[in-house]
Amino acid sequence: MNFLTIENLTKSYTERLLFDDTAFSVNEGEKIGVIGINGTGKSTLLRILAGLEEPDEGSVVKGRNLYIRYLPQNPVFEPGYTVLESVIRENQGHEQVWDLEGQAKTMLMTLGIPDWNEKIETLSGGQRKRAALASVLLSTADLLVLDEPTNHLDSGMADWLEEYLKKFRGALVMITHDRYFLDSVTNRIVELDKGKLYSYQTNYEGFVKLKAERIDMAVASERKRQTILRTELAWMQRGARARSTKQKAHIQRYEQLRDQEGPEYDRNVQLESIGSRLGRTTVELKDICKSYGDKVLMKDFTYIFLKNDRVGIIGPNGSGKSTLMKMIAGWVQPDSGTIEIGQTVKIGYFSHENEAMDENLKVIDYIRNVAEYVQTKDGSISASQMLERFLFPGSVQYTTISRLSGGEKRRLYLLRILMDAPNVLLLDEPTNDLDIRTLMILEDYLDSFQGIVITVSHDRYFLDRVVNRIFAFEGDGRVQQYEGGYTDYQNACLKRAEAEGGQEGKTEVRTNGKTQRTRGPQKLKFSYKEQRDYETIEGEMADLEERISSLEQEIQASAHDFVKLNQLMAEKEEAEAALEEKMERWMYLEELAAKIAEQ
Repeated sequence: MNFLTIENLTKSYTERLLFDDTAFSVNEGEKIGVIGINGTGKSTLLRILAGLEEPDEGSVVKGRNLYIRYLPQNPVFEPGYTVLESVIRENQGHEQVWDLEGQAKTMLMTLGIPDWNEKIETLSGGQRKRAALASVLLSTADLLVLDEPTNHLDSGMADWLEEYLKKFRGALVMITHDRYFLDSVTNRIVELDKGKLYSYQTNYEGFVKLKAERIDMAVASERKRQTILRTELAWMQRGARARSTKQKAHIQRYEQLRDQEGPEYDRNVQLESIGSRLGRTTVELKDICKSYGDKVLMKDFTYIFLKNDRVGIIGPNGSGKSTLMKMIAGWVQPDSGTIEIGQTVKIGYFSHENEAMDENLKVIDYIRNVAEYVQTKDGSISASQMLERFLFPGSVQYTTISRLSGGEKRRLYLLRILMDAPNVLLLDEPTNDLDIRTLMILEDYLDSFQGIVITVSHDRYFLDRVVNRIFAFEGDGRVQQYEGGYTDYQNACLKRAEAEGGQEGKTEVRTNGKTQRTRGPQKLKFSYKEQRDYETIEGEMADLEERISSLEQEIQASAHDFVKLNQLMAEKEEAEAALEEKMERWMYLEELAAKIAEQ
């Protein structure tokens, strides 16, 4: 059954063409994930679906009595009402669910809003988003239209929402950049790209494969077109010299090939910057304590950050994650303990809320306030060129920041921070409002970043991809350290729970301060890092063995040069230690692969 159809959709925003004669439909039971670069019109499409915005051209046909509920990026409530009253008021006028008030209280508790008698206007932006989400989910809507529903949700809440939406019987259209969430919930991916919509009847993992195939086919077609065009051009040139009358059909074919537009390839966000040198002393935390009133956030927390550390910080909302980041940045002081920042440390702090941007500034001026030129591996480039690399074309650079989308503002804010060449990056919820393509490039950039990365994130995919150590805020001031990414952390929690409880069938696991129940034995699987290591480790071992062999030859040839000999021996010891570590890792991965295959 068709719920909604849009035909011949055309929509512009200022000088940007968002949709060009585009069609879109939603059918019963479909769970659609909408993806695309920030600023391409994803949120606009959702507002058109929800009936809150009109297209410039085209028609929107909805099914009879279709009930749609919409979750905006930044919800607005009428002030003066309590949280509970606001949630209930949003659902008046439609068929009510049984015990609406009771279910509203339960859902608000689940989403981290226990005091439902608070005035709605006193809530933070994240709390208002979660209250609006509760209101939408409690409705009896046929179609849910959700703009970034996972923003401001901790991992436990995201897991709960994931299961809720998987069981939802109506249709769903949502924008999210959480790739694990997309993969689990959706059965159709719609990509908005250069004014066109491309539909893929699959989840996110399937979309990645199918898009690669589409691009390969487009590349092959363009290659064939160019080959034919060269042949036709040669014929035209010969014909012009040989005779005055040419075959009209042949000429028309040439002109059609000549005028045909080739495929537009995605431009990548390029994050390149020469970082500052990091000295011996980095960031050292000793016996840090911090409380707000009776709530203890951390107690006697000590850690020395090493060069190239990749640390992910997780925990429930309000547990102290952002407070720890602010203390490292110097914005907040601990109640006791010391924080030593090395003289060479240059901190770049990407906060979860953009710094106060003067939205009357032009985009180019915002960046020029940092530097007119920036050093990259390609040499010195201008602020304007850097903006081009960050997908801000010349036509956008001289518009005011107020005209940018929320995601574009986040991308601009990130560029400003990276242009300052930090060697310690503090990333507080970096995945909020950034599109998937920008996230992928940011992840690649962090792989080669010569410095320390400390990130607060609820994005499980991002944590698995980037970090090699987890700090988990587990309540009562405890900050527990775990090795590996988020999947490794979950596995460690599961093993700990099994060791403590020893229960068969049902096991309670504490993750992010919340109790989750897992049914039966959990299937083993590679984490992102384990999969990547498994695919590359044998080649890395071979390279190390070759390096050791080469060093042995150099040692024999330098027997009389004691200075060089000592240097070579030290390099050999370092390479042998690295090889031993790789071999231990390889043995672990081989055993794990065998266990996975046996399941």
